[in-house]
Amino acid sequence: MLSAAQTAQGDASAPPPAIGFFERYLTLWVALCIAAGILLGQVFPAFFRAVASLELARVNLPVGLLMWAMIVPMLLKIDFAALGQVKAHTRGIAVTLFVNWAVKPFSMALLAWLFVRGLFAPWLPAEHIDGYVAGLILLAAAPCTAMVFVWSQLCRGDPYFTLSQVALNDAIMVVAFAPIVALLLGLSSITVPWATLMVSVALYIVVPVILAQLWRRALLRRGPAHFDAVASRLGPLSIASLLLMLVLLFAFQGDAILEQPFVIALLAVPILIQVVLNAGLAYLLNRQLGVAHSIAGPSALIGASNFFELAVAAAISLFGFRSGAALATVVGVLIEVPVMLAVVAVVNRSRDWYSRAGHPTRAAEPLPNRTPP
Repeated sequence: MLSAAQTAQGDASAPPPAIGFFERYLTLWVALCIAAGILLGQVFPAFFRAVASLELARVNLPVGLLMWAMIVPMLLKIDFAALGQVKAHTRGIAVTLFVNWAVKPFSMALLAWLFVRGLFAPWLPAEHIDGYVAGLILLAAAPCTAMVFVWSQLCRGDPYFTLSQVALNDAIMVVAFAPIVALLLGLSSITVPWATLMVSVALYIVVPVILAQLWRRALLRRGPAHFDAVASRLGPLSIASLLLMLVLLFAFQGDAILEQPFVIALLAVPILIQVVLNAGLAYLLNRQLGVAHSIAGPSALIGASNFFELAVAAAISLFGFRSGAALATVVGVLIEVPVMLAVVAVVNRSRDWYSRAGHPTRAAEPLPNRTPP
């Protein structure tokens, strides 16, 4: 997935690349996992209670393994050497950083307060409202890592810019994720479990980043073709681990879902609004600054999408499998693909409008003389 994203040059005459089978039908797989998890949880409650009891230092061992199987293949695709390319795309990078770190987490917190604690509160279980707010904050606090390469391909985005903005966001995430989450949870009057938060950052960001980069270097020593082959095989493993974890999650959440069947639809509303807000803001800011469309597309898409694997992992680690926070992050997974495909369609269909006379678009900055792995 990364290789195609890096090497495709955004030729307008080229047919749009195909999204992978697992990624294209992710919404269907998630829906099936919800149904399977709820059903299995009702039929085999003792089994899932036994799974929940397999803990070490408050970390569920099966879930921890599944989380690493989700996250490490995603981080394997990130080349932090691309940070050297940031200066070649200063305007687009500035928009990306502004939207992802100054707007996105705070706008989601505001939407969570307005909808979850306000408008929708009468229809939500009162004991889970704080958890829903926390889950939405976690979902917005980490920019998309791997799937943004797919979205960038589909809108013929500049592959070098896509790679550099993802590498920079991931580098910032290592140090900024915990403080932003803690700040917004505190502002939301939610107790911040600092010790668990720092352990989660270490387990699901710092250590996986280090391991993934060491593994990446080892694979690249055997050549780019070998790296591409391994990365391609690991993609389905990551999705499968996510889906298996969702079965476990909904086996525990089944009773709450059956009692409140509209919770998922209600939680989807602030997520959808946030996608439109952040994607639109990034797209318009890039246009105002005269940035090339091949830069504006990926910039808008990373502003709209989330690193949902990390959000799910952090929510479960901080608040538990049965928490409203875990459920809220899963709603983000459920709607990710159809919503992002809609954003891609808007970006592609507005290409002529974006470059219309009277709103000149500057040429993209020259690509660095570097052949990506």
